[in-house]
Amino acid sequence: MNVVPGEPDDLVRALMAAGVRDARLLSAVRTTPRAGFVPAGQAAAAYRDVAVAIGQGQVTTQPSLSAMMIEGLGLAGSEHVLEVGTGLGFQTALLAGLAADVVSIEIRPDIARQARVNLARQGVRNVELRVGDGSGGVPDRAPYDAVLVSAAFPEVPPPLVAQVRPGGRLVQPIGPGGHEQVVCFERTASALVRLRVLTPACFVRLQGRYGFPPDEFPPDEAE
Repeated sequence: MNVVPGEPDDLVRALMAAGVRDARLLSAVRTTPRAGFVPAGQAAAAYRDVAVAIGQGQVTTQPSLSAMMIEGLGLAGSEHVLEVGTGLGFQTALLAGLAADVVSIEIRPDIARQARVNLARQGVRNVELRVGDGSGGVPDRAPYDAVLVSAAFPEVPPPLVAQVRPGGRLVQPIGPGGHEQVVCFERTASALVRLRVLTPACFVRLQGRYGFPPDEFPPDEAE
């Protein structure tokens, strides 16, 4: 019998200790098994508040950090959300439980394929998962009520700014990669306005046409 140490309530307690207060978000964490979104060899860390390696030099976002970013979006349940950087789908599943629907884009095809399997196994149906260059967003599904970017760049890429509807929010780590401030922005009729810094953090770089130059990754392969 395989036993996964810990349980979702352990993550809920960690999130509350980090200052997360959104009751709907805490409930989503409690009912979304992170063990279903980490590699089998990392199952022992599933319910600890730590980042988990997922291959190709990538790691998941630490759950408390992911929760702070989601909380910054102020989701009420009716939103159309864009997520840049799917990873293995845990954050995607949380967003799907808090919004009407989610469009998520991942640049690494192998990771996207595993995320698709993970989401299907958990019965998450309101996610459209694309493979491609997330720095340019997904313009054919815009505008979005909320955008969450899980990679760092010194500024918000212009295509992402353009895809947030007026009154909508965007959360992104702002910095060079490895030393960032996670910032919550709001879109006005004419610009993206910085509301507040949510937390300092360390993120991988946003790669793509409107981010840092990609290395081994191909150009957009939207599915």
